[in-house]
Amino acid sequence: MAKGLTADDLRTEPEDVLVTKLKEAKEELFNLRFQAATGQLESHGRLRTVKREIARIYTVMRERELGIVTVADDDAVEGNE
Repeated sequence: MAKGLTADDLRTEPEDVLVTKLKEAKEELFNLRFQAATGQLESHGRLRTVKREIARIYTVMRERELGIVTVADDDAVEGNE
């Protein structure tokens, strides 16, 4: 999972990419929690970062669902003109 995901970066991604990133982030969170439980986790800050990335992805997906923000279709519209 890339470090430093911002909501602006995520808003430009298509839905399938968001779903893929969400799946990867959830897998990473699971692995980090497992490492923490077994005492093998070195970077506890990464747990917080991954949780926030998951929240950002869910937020962007919900914005699209509610119609608050649409997918960057502006490029597609300009290409048709």
